[in-house]
Amino acid sequence: MILDPQIAKTNLTRIARELGFDDCRVSRAREATHAEAYKNWISDGCAGDMAWLERNIDRRVNPTEVVPGACSVISLALNYFPGHEDPDGDYRIARYAWNEDYHDIIEAKLKDLNSALEDMGGVQRFYTDTGPVLERDFATDSGLGWSGKSCVQIHKEMGTWFFLAELITTLDLPPDQPFGDHCGKCTRCMVACPTDAITEPHRVDARRCISYLTIEYLGPIPLEFRKQIGDRIYGCDTCLDVCPWNRFAKISRETKFHARQSVFQNRLRDFLELDDESFRIMFAKSPIKRIKRNRFLRNVCVALGNVGTKKDLPALTRAAGDEDALISEHAAWAVSEIKARTEA
Repeated sequence: MILDPQIAKTNLTRIARELGFDDCRVSRAREATHAEAYKNWISDGCAGDMAWLERNIDRRVNPTEVVPGACSVISLALNYFPGHEDPDGDYRIARYAWNEDYHDIIEAKLKDLNSALEDMGGVQRFYTDTGPVLERDFATDSGLGWSGKSCVQIHKEMGTWFFLAELITTLDLPPDQPFGDHCGKCTRCMVACPTDAITEPHRVDARRCISYLTIEYLGPIPLEFRKQIGDRIYGCDTCLDVCPWNRFAKISRETKFHARQSVFQNRLRDFLELDDESFRIMFAKSPIKRIKRNRFLRNVCVALGNVGTKKDLPALTRAAGDEDALISEHAAWAVSEIKARTEA
């Protein structure tokens, strides 16, 4: 049974709230506002090694190619802010990865919401950054915040600390109104970026981005960026941290996003003792597990090269003999950096 559109919209909003989403808004299913800009970004090589972003471009820029007969895009926000205070530790991990993988948490909610929409007569596809859709364009069209100069979505109540998810649906739901761009003349995110990855407002060169280099990039970290990575071992929150809209942020109701003590009780050098099995155990249900041991220890070695001391040298020397070349090369680099810094 297909409900009256306004009744369906009211039911949608209520169910989304009951499932734990912090905002739910609707836009028209049509070609994305920045479709051409996205195609140019891809052609300029700014996606780096993320080849999947180059596939299915027609589907990615137009949700009606994903769901035939699609009328609406439902954009959802889930607050993940675990608080301003960092866990104890001599390293930094992006806040979204402090505990359980958001994909698992959000997809369970999306399945329930999809079932409710099917009962209303809709046909949907749903994603949380796992499918071909320019989600920030449709979130912005719906009034669920706006895309900041760092390309991070900003919400008037949650700041930058939220996940986006969306359902493309055949239901013809009343659209919401855009909120508009409220960055003004602020350039804090651009100025703060350690590697100058935000090359101009609303354009990020992934090849320079610490989040890309520590998560998506498969190879050795380029020498020109190793020092700028500092003590970061998974992702980077710098452009989020400095956003003035975060003064409105509130701590997430979802405890599964709060810091996992079994991880943060470790010092940097402790991670070098992980074998494949202990890595999988430590990061079970964590987004960190997907970069596997070799890339994670690559990142740990870079951080130790930047902030480590002589006490870290024995662990790094052992890591320099690891059979995985990605680990051994970065460990050897870290050893040389610590020695140069402490013996000067």
